[in-house]
Amino acid sequence: MEQLSGAQILVQALLEQGIDTVFGYPGGMVLDIYDALYDHRDQIRHVETTHEQHAAHAADGYARSTGRTGVVIATSGPGATNLVTGIAAAHLDSVPLVAITGNVANGSIGTDAFQELDITGVTLPITKHNYFVHDVEQLHHIVREAFALAASGRPGPVLIDIPKDVQVATCDFEPAAPLPVAEPTAPEEDVLRKAAELIGRARRPYIYFGGGVVTSGAGELVAQLAERIDAPMGCSLMGLSAVPSDNPRFLGMQGMHGHYASTMAMHRADCVIALGVRFNERATGDRGALIPDAKIIRVDVDSSEFSKTTVDRCDLLGDVRLTLERLMPLVKARTHPAWHLAVSGFVADEKGLADSRDGLVPARIMEVLDRHLAPDTIVVTDVGQHQMWAAQHLHRSVPRTFVTSGGLGAMGFGLGAAIGAQLATGRRVVLVTGDGSFAMNMAELITAADNQVPVAVLLLNNRTLGMVRQQQTVLFGGRHSCTTLDRVVDYAGVARAMGAVAYSVASLHELDQALDVALATDGPTLVECPVGIDELVLPMLVGAGDDERAIVSPDDIDYKAGAADEDL
Repeated sequence: MEQLSGAQILVQALLEQGIDTVFGYPGGMVLDIYDALYDHRDQIRHVETTHEQHAAHAADGYARSTGRTGVVIATSGPGATNLVTGIAAAHLDSVPLVAITGNVANGSIGTDAFQELDITGVTLPITKHNYFVHDVEQLHHIVREAFALAASGRPGPVLIDIPKDVQVATCDFEPAAPLPVAEPTAPEEDVLRKAAELIGRARRPYIYFGGGVVTSGAGELVAQLAERIDAPMGCSLMGLSAVPSDNPRFLGMQGMHGHYASTMAMHRADCVIALGVRFNERATGDRGALIPDAKIIRVDVDSSEFSKTTVDRCDLLGDVRLTLERLMPLVKARTHPAWHLAVSGFVADEKGLADSRDGLVPARIMEVLDRHLAPDTIVVTDVGQHQMWAAQHLHRSVPRTFVTSGGLGAMGFGLGAAIGAQLATGRRVVLVTGDGSFAMNMAELITAADNQVPVAVLLLNNRTLGMVRQQQTVLFGGRHSCTTLDRVVDYAGVARAMGAVAYSVASLHELDQALDVALATDGPTLVECPVGIDELVLPMLVGAGDDERAIVSPDDIDYKAGAADEDL
């Protein structure tokens, strides 16, 4: 047993957890922590970003791509508040993250000291739990507990706020193993049998899965269940990559901007088997439009999701993988020829709606990118139209190779997350982004260049906030208020100035050549590709209840009277 300072205890605790990479930004109230990190710089790599928000997104990308808990460090006050968006993104997408912040000394709390902030109060709604460390004697146990909590059950972010005097104070330190992560649980036998009976009586079963399947590693079991009960599958945005895109039963992402076939299948099903997924309105459209007598069977590790937005017929509380392992022996093999024929019709209808245009249009751009992706290449997106085009058109066959901000939809998420994912896995990473999102995070090219991170950025530049403009087009009669950007910035030139290799392309052939180089370059690259300002993400479900309608082509848009003649 030895005497260590609070800062030294923190670093020792990180080492005990197997942490080899942290992201962050130094400041006055974490200088003692950074001094302790200096002594262990050969064991823990610290990646300094250009902004604390991007450090949080990097830790998030690290966690999403590996399943391991990400770590981010920031100072008090503005450093801590800059983490909030990143913490919220991790919270809404159930990502294990430990955020460590400094604060003013205990004796100065409540005095409005310089950069004092109640960050535990600020983050209370967006963390699984947070800690304010009053006493150095508590610190070691708190860190161990925080990591166990972040990774247990439904994963999520945990924050530890450490005052300056606690970092300096000393106490006896005795090494200890990490606290065990809570063992996954499965439902009781009677509930499993009830679910099996409901599935057995279904004539039009449909499997809807989400991020919980990725987290639990249950993708193969989901595919096996679909085969056994002759059911089509669809997923939420967070479920992409759980099941290989080329599985013949997989109809793709569903919802507001999802695939037509998967969305139609869910709305025509008489039994929806929901696995580790929320019934988010973007994914399901009007929930009341689901077949009134559809039996909804829910499997989730978090009981708060049960009947939260739908009326479930059967709830199975437990880990998706473990639950399916115990459910499968109870489910008898079935075939549903009529349902299979109907679903085939939805697929055929979707093919008839496909964009057949050539040139630099979203579908063709994504096809070119898709040809360049290895199975284990990690695709990261920012948020907007480009995100939906990537989700619709890119094929992923390896779990954790599609990383995006789903629940929060945070523009600026992408580049930090891409850096975190690459440093975590050592694999090639492609970021698909738009000019609106990229302008929020492009300073992170400095981080990528300084660390020689091979992230290839595909920038779709349509000179507008495309998704917001699309809603203005569809819902506000084409009155494009404050969404037209048309900035004078030379993105390729800026990227080169930050240390990246950059190209601007004007054709699919040039795009193909540029991606060849970008994906073979040791370091960050940017490929800027123009896209028409009025390109839409289709299909698009709008409205609710009796007013819900599907827009599958520009001809379906019902412009209101008085549309603006000019964009603002």
